Amino acid sequence: SEANALKQLISQALEEAGEDGEKFTVDAVEVTGGGCRIPWVKSIILEAMESHGINKSLSLSYSLDDTSLALGAALLGSLEDKNVGFADADTKLAIDASREEHRMKLREEEQQMFALDKELTKIADIRNQIEAHVLEMRSARHTKHGSLLPAQDVLDAHLNQAEDWLFSEEAERATQSEMEDKLSSTLQITDGMCKLYTDAVKKEAEVKEQEMEEEAKRRQVERDTEEPDEEDHDNRRLPKKRRMEIVLKNKNEANELFGDGNYRHAAARYTKALSHCAKFVDLSPEDTKEVNGVKLSLNLNLALAYLKLEKLDQALRVCNEALHVDAKSAKALYRRATVYYEKKKWDDANKDLQTAMNIAPDDKAIKKLHGRVELQLKKQKAKQKKMAQKMFG
Repeated sequence: SEANALKQLISQALEEAGEDGEKFTVDAVEVTGGGCRIPWVKSIILEAMESHGINKSLSLSYSLDDTSLALGAALLGSLEDKNVGFADADTKLAIDASREEHRMKLREEEQQMFALDKELTKIADIRNQIEAHVLEMRSARHTKHGSLLPAQDVLDAHLNQAEDWLFSEEAERATQSEMEDKLSSTLQITDGMCKLYTDAVKKEAEVKEQEMEEEAKRRQVERDTEEPDEEDHDNRRLPKKRRMEIVLKNKNEANELFGDGNYRHAAARYTKALSHCAKFVDLSPEDTKEVNGVKLSLNLNLALAYLKLEKLDQALRVCNEALHVDAKSAKALYRRATVYYEKKKWDDANKDLQTAMNIAPDDKAIKKLHGRVELQLKKQKAKQKKMAQKMFG
């Protein structure tokens, strides 16, 4: 039985270890491989140890992995080669030749297994491509260009045929070449019956790719035309008065640039002034109030510069920074409502304007923008009502 065979194998190893007559002790037993933790396997190992006078209470260890075992076997083999004596040189040569032949055979088998594994991986990949294609085309009817597909029963018949083949015995036995032929024929049939759909999808992808390229070029032009600004390494602990002078200097320069219509460079100066606002130290409550007032003004001006540049996401971010400084700033709420208006987010704009009017009920600019937002909301509701009538009659 397997149990007896294992016990004999262990006994043989122990006997060979003591052939030279020297006494030896076993301090630990490392076990590895499949089934090594099965109770009866453990029991056989310990019984074999006990039969050779080794304490049965010896614990088994499972710390070695396959790499450790391979390295140990290689080292042991190297030592045996050095210690083995041969009757003559011809015997040694014969053994060396036999070992080399065995190694070459193992290498050849390993290369064959690698090639087979590579082919099986490729076959699985092609199978996945066919399956993914079937799933994609089944859901294509619910996409933007789904109306361009052929009749559902016609397309379903083709997809069902491809899917049934995937789970057939023929597919299980298919070689890489046969699987590639099946993928190619499936795609050709799909392209033939779904030409209008595939052409529309390709055209849309080309348009999107072109838009992305143009956007990348536009951003590169913006970066190239931006004013190079020196890196800010000013980490000095300056007195509040000196730091404020630097802030206001940058702010005044930004205002002049803005007045000349140079919004991009103005935004850079407002940003630099704000970076200095973060470097005030040891401020009193009154100083903090003053600095926050300057930060609020800078953020509002920067948001306006971004609006002029049509950089709405940056403008919205800066408006949020302004409201973080003063949540009850009617001007900051108005500025953010302006950004929402440009982004066509009428409800968000209306919410900010309602809050702003509660804070500054007489502000004409707020009232004017609120009127424009209300008009857009009315148009939106009328459009929704009209669509609902078309849908439900």
